[in-house]
Amino acid sequence: LIQFRLRDWGVSRQRYWGCPIPVIYENGDAKLVEENELPVVLPELPKDSPPIPLSQNEEFYKISDGIERETDTFDTFMDSSWYYARFTSADNDSEIFDENSKYWLPVDLYIGGIEHAILHLLYSRFFHKALRDMGMVEGNEPFKKLLTQGMVLKDGAKMSKSKGNTVDPQSYIDKYGADTVRLYMMFTAPPEQSLEWSESSVEGASRFIKKVWNLVVCRNYEDINIPDNFSKEELDLRRKTHTTLKKVTNDFETRFSFNTAIASIMELLNAIPDDFKDEDASNSKKYCLNETIIIILKTLNPIAPHVSEFLWNHFYNLNAPEEIESSWPKVEDSLLEVSEFELVIQINGKVRGKTTARIEDTQNQIEEMAKKIENVAINLDGKNIKKVIYIKGKIINFVI
Repeated sequence: LIQFRLRDWGVSRQRYWGCPIPVIYENGDAKLVEENELPVVLPELPKDSPPIPLSQNEEFYKISDGIERETDTFDTFMDSSWYYARFTSADNDSEIFDENSKYWLPVDLYIGGIEHAILHLLYSRFFHKALRDMGMVEGNEPFKKLLTQGMVLKDGAKMSKSKGNTVDPQSYIDKYGADTVRLYMMFTAPPEQSLEWSESSVEGASRFIKKVWNLVVCRNYEDINIPDNFSKEELDLRRKTHTTLKKVTNDFETRFSFNTAIASIMELLNAIPDDFKDEDASNSKKYCLNETIIIILKTLNPIAPHVSEFLWNHFYNLNAPEEIESSWPKVEDSLLEVSEFELVIQINGKVRGKTTARIEDTQNQIEEMAKKIENVAINLDGKNIKKVIYIKGKIINFVI
């Protein structure tokens, strides 16, 4: 049960800015403005004149003797609490909502500062449920998911001109490029957390962009048929590529974890063996490298659109089969299935050897295999094994 300390909401304001309240007073009695006289619009003010309250504008509120307009305006929340629903039918001037609202609502993702979660979201839910009860919208909630982004801090504090701790992003864009600044801000912290501005970290993002550039700019796509067989090293790269693609896709679409998505792309870039980049590399290695480059550029595009699009067109020698943002690559699920893994063998927590094992091997089979590794056998010789700890697919540890 969630309880809010809500108070009565006074929706009127004594100021110029805001929607005029459609009420008139006849000899002190309040009446709604006739529908054919709506909307009541704010009076135009001379350029550069201060927005004085409507109560000081007799031309606006004085209709005739004994008849005056309401001079208060609505709180701006009266408009901003339901704009998301009106946007779905913005071109309809005969009704507030139409069939489009049923298609588009509820909103998939609400992005805003944490301060909006206090009042604006409460008001929006209030309006939505009222509109629902009136049969004007469907569904119980206005928004499916909420993402409250953090702030950019400098010297541990919120940026402020009075404190002199502001950062001009244009100077960094001029020095490093917009893509580098975007990537830095998305990589440094999860979107819901604040990030501390650091020029050295911006330089780190710049080095990563340059590394991608150096990989792609010196080569062009080669149309190579998919090989019949791949070596273990080639399969490892393909598996890493599609594992990365699956993780980045999930980070983007479900978790909004852009920092871990970027980290995965960085790991993939570092996982490319040097001999795959050689001019005389085999066709199967070139095929794997092509695939990896395509997925790196595609997954990097939402983060660094300018560099990735340039490299995409360069890679295809200005004859790309599609625009880089036209489609998202598909994960080959078969490559995610691992039949073998590197088994780390420990004795009392210290690594004594490594070997390749099969996923389907039982613990007994893994134990016997590990004991036959020369360095392990030497360190276990004559020792009493008190306990064996096996983490499937990763480590076996002999406790003596």
